[in-house]
Amino acid sequence: MDPAAAAFDPAAFLRGLDALHAGGDGPDAVERYLGDALAAAGDDPAARLQILNEAMGHHRAVSRHDDALREAAEALALVDRLGLAGTEAHATTLVNAATAHRAAGRQEEALALYADARAAAARAYPAGDRRLAALRNNLALALGETGDHAGARDELAAALAILESASVDPGTDLDIAAARSNLALECLALGLEDEARSHTRAALAIVRAGGHREDPHAAAMLASHAQACLLGGHPAEAVDLYAEALAIVARAYGEGSDAHAITADNLAAARRALAAAGPAANGSPEAAPAAASSPPEATPAALTGMDLARELWEDHVRPMLAERYPAHRGRIAAGLVGHGSECYGFDDALSRDHDFGPGLCLWLTAADHAEIGAALQADYDALPAVLHGIGPRVATARAQGAGRRVGVFEIGEFFISVAGRPEAPAANSPHEWMMLEEATLAAATNGVVLSDPLGAFSAVRNGFRRMPEDVRLARIAQRVGMVAQAGQYNVPRMLDRGDGEAAWLAVAELERAAASLVLLLNGPNAAGYLPYYKWRFAALRRLAARPASRLPEVHRDLSEILRLASAACLGGAGFGEGGSGAGPARERLEAAIERMSARFVAELRAQGLSRSDATFLEHHRGEVQSRIRDPWLRAL
Repeated sequence: MDPAAAAFDPAAFLRGLDALHAGGDGPDAVERYLGDALAAAGDDPAARLQILNEAMGHHRAVSRHDDALREAAEALALVDRLGLAGTEAHATTLVNAATAHRAAGRQEEALALYADARAAAARAYPAGDRRLAALRNNLALALGETGDHAGARDELAAALAILESASVDPGTDLDIAAARSNLALECLALGLEDEARSHTRAALAIVRAGGHREDPHAAAMLASHAQACLLGGHPAEAVDLYAEALAIVARAYGEGSDAHAITADNLAAARRALAAAGPAANGSPEAAPAAASSPPEATPAALTGMDLARELWEDHVRPMLAERYPAHRGRIAAGLVGHGSECYGFDDALSRDHDFGPGLCLWLTAADHAEIGAALQADYDALPAVLHGIGPRVATARAQGAGRRVGVFEIGEFFISVAGRPEAPAANSPHEWMMLEEATLAAATNGVVLSDPLGAFSAVRNGFRRMPEDVRLARIAQRVGMVAQAGQYNVPRMLDRGDGEAAWLAVAELERAAASLVLLLNGPNAAGYLPYYKWRFAALRRLAARPASRLPEVHRDLSEILRLASAACLGGAGFGEGGSGAGPARERLEAAIERMSARFVAELRAQGLSRSDATFLEHHRGEVQSRIRDPWLRAL
């Protein structure tokens, strides 16, 4: 991934930078990449300006503040040289420069630059543009750090007004939720607790109503609300919210990210505060407004299994634990993970005919399960079986006994029932990792953890997310080879033979490999694992809708491939003579396969997994294998 190998291409530069961040290559790799990009840009001022804006952010994140400030000065000089005063590029550079100064502790300079940025943005952006709200939010952070909480509150109120007037649906807009959460913190600093609580209640209602629980941006909002709860004297709620935020951060950015480290530290601090507060804090009379159950406007028909689990937890299970198990409440994890469409968030009205209704999982350590497991199960069984007219839950045969999906579980036994083992394989046991099906890993890592104050359940669950890099690369190499062999090679070959059935089976192998490859190239921490066949396309569509996801077009390619294959391989909907694939259906099918394959080639190159420019993916398989360190995996 050498940006100096060709003329500077802004889009390629950003793709390569994103690949480094997504691949967890570390700050040294990013540093080399940015240096090479600046060398490639030479004296091209527009290219240098774009690279310097990215470099400012990188050096700020790794605390190399002198470098960030130097780059800010050069970038602002380039804005003048290019005559960009008052443009969007000028406003963007001013914001980045101001943020670099704020991180370096130079608050006065930061405030001056933010003021300039606001003036430039007022000229460059139309009135009511959401970017103006983002700028005011950044200015508010700087004001808050200088102790001007009243000024910060005013800026955030202005940002909130812009967002609410610009939003097409304020009741589900995550930016509005984030603004309200930040505003709540400033209100707490000013002693305005009632106003702060009104903002946090509204913010979490947006998250629940808008289906943002798994959105990476929701993590920052949840963390802000957790901090508000902590400052407001509700450490138990803070622990739950930080735990939820940490799970989202782990999936979106990886456990090695700064965001994960910061959130984990905050969670640890909240746990210490909870421990210091004693049992009384566990039964805090004021439940977190952020964790309210489904919004009042939600109708029973719109409620999902996840909605019912959250309501059961907030309104019934959490109070029950506080009353009956005060000594254990800080050790019990709760959530909904495992088999079933509701654990993936894919359930709908058709899902209600089996294994659906109010229910969740309570996970205990082996020692705690031996002590209170039977009593807790009895108390769980006594909980309301019907919510909003939905229920009671009727379990099918496969969801009973050892395969039951809700109730009280010992952590190890739960993962044995889902994944066939009590914990993930060790990093130095690649053969054990390779034996785990992706659908199995998906079931072990899906769903949501509503509360895990001890962290024992999440530690095991996250272990299944941490697929060793060599194992991921080995699977990528296998999928690349299968897309090449089944799709690029055997589909046309079988059609040449007139064997439509064989060509159809080749398309099926192509679909399975391509869907898996999309998830693997996005990374398990960010995208999860591919679920079993019934939910493959639902998983691909959801991933494609997320910001900054990789290969978002592939699910559409696969849909087209399957439609065209029906006609080219088997004669189409009329079940006429098929097999040779003659005519436009075959041509379009092969073109769609090549178009999708070209996307994979571009992504492999962008992530530094291949240097080859060959169009046949088989040539890239060896490139990926050469990056595997383990000799056994490299030989697969």
